[in-house]
Amino acid sequence: MNKLVRMISDDGSLYVLALDSTQMIREMQSIHKTSKVTSAVLGRLLTAASMMGILLKGKDDTLTLKMSGDGPASPVVVVAHSDGSVKGYVGDSNVSLPLNDKGKLDVSGAIGHHGTLTVLKDLGLKEPYSAQIPFASGEVAEDITAYYAISEQTPAVCGLGVLVNPENESVLCAGGFLIQLLPTADDETITNVEKGLEDILPVTTMLADGLTPEDICKKVLPLFNLELLDESNVRYHCDCSKERVTRALISSGIDGLSEMAQDDKTEAVCHFCNKHYLFSQKDILKLIDELKK
Repeated sequence: MNKLVRMISDDGSLYVLALDSTQMIREMQSIHKTSKVTSAVLGRLLTAASMMGILLKGKDDTLTLKMSGDGPASPVVVVAHSDGSVKGYVGDSNVSLPLNDKGKLDVSGAIGHHGTLTVLKDLGLKEPYSAQIPFASGEVAEDITAYYAISEQTPAVCGLGVLVNPENESVLCAGGFLIQLLPTADDETITNVEKGLEDILPVTTMLADGLTPEDICKKVLPLFNLELLDESNVRYHCDCSKERVTRALISSGIDGLSEMAQDDKTEAVCHFCNKHYLFSQKDILKLIDELKK
């Protein structure tokens, strides 16, 4: 079960979210057959997006995160809904890299040390909110933290982790936390947050030690009294359908459909869940006729 909790300090100075996304990332790995390092790359961004998505206010609001860098796994794209459900894909799921100089999976090497993080929020308005910042490091958590500071001008701290079995590449655990300071936060609040994070263990270490998301919130903010606001069970979920794929084909126009009609069958594959959709030549010709009406 992928449990996400949101807590608030009793003085109203900050929010903190924590998520155990282990099952969600295992499902992602099963769908995309990711390598050790791309499981960490995509798993971290999915975890971050789920926490950011739950902060959306509208039921139909969506959030898209895209990291485009100079690494071999780029781009990495994730979409989250306001219920915390997510889907995503990585440019090359088979990338394999040696461990970095800290003996960890080389996430920034896979995405790239140089690139851009794009955040797109569809809030049901005429134009979606869009922001783009250069990579802070390519380590995902640092880039999410930088996004909040630069684009939303909100002090935040993000921690993310995916622990992969080095022998069989299975996901052992995954999760993250996100701290957001509220307008009532003062210098003392900032100091206490920094003190709490000084010797904090990696997220995956805390999860492997049996800590729950509530425990993690309290662990990263030991100097605050926290109250539970809400909790959610999130999931990896792709909402693709034959109807949606059909609309995508129609958007290619008569010329695009005419080119497809040269083949006996047209196959479309969803990037997010790898589901295959087959269209016969007759199906494509019917779409062309409908466009001509």
